[in-house]
Amino acid sequence: MTAYGGDIRQGPERYTLDAARFWATSLATAVVAALVAVVGVLVARGLFDVPIMAPRGDGVWGDASTVTYAAGAAVSALLAAALMHLLTVAVAEPRRFFGWIMALLTVIAVVMPLTLAGRTSSQIATALINLAIGVTIATTVDSVARATRRPGGPEPYDGELTRSRPQRPARS
Repeated sequence: MTAYGGDIRQGPERYTLDAARFWATSLATAVVAALVAVVGVLVARGLFDVPIMAPRGDGVWGDASTVTYAAGAAVSALLAAALMHLLTVAVAEPRRFFGWIMALLTVIAVVMPLTLAGRTSSQIATALINLAIGVTIATTVDSVARATRRPGGPEPYDGELTRSRPQRPARS
């Protein structure tokens, strides 16, 4: 047995997702990601008086930009779920590729606000909120995929486009 649960001679265990449970739970993940964005904005603006997503005059809740930020986090979670579903269907080691892709996208989301003009405190707060959103999405979608997988899945492509023929019994 390998660390992935498969026989060494056969490679890693293949699996599919229970699509209905996966997508229902992915919708819940989108809600959680949106709430992480809202909490991040509330903490930055309310506790630390750092203007995130709106000028200070708009208060702790900010303006429509806060809603847009939360919606963007939710859409990002759904896109991450779609990526995981696609990787599960299409590639070997889908969770490994998902982890790398999400880590790199999260790094981009963290670094991007630091490159824009503005107050350093706003840049750092936005980067930290993006980090929290990215980690939340990556870990939750990965655990959802693990929890909703079923054994089985398509046979690996062996380079042949022919159908398998039943073996004839050996003649004695």
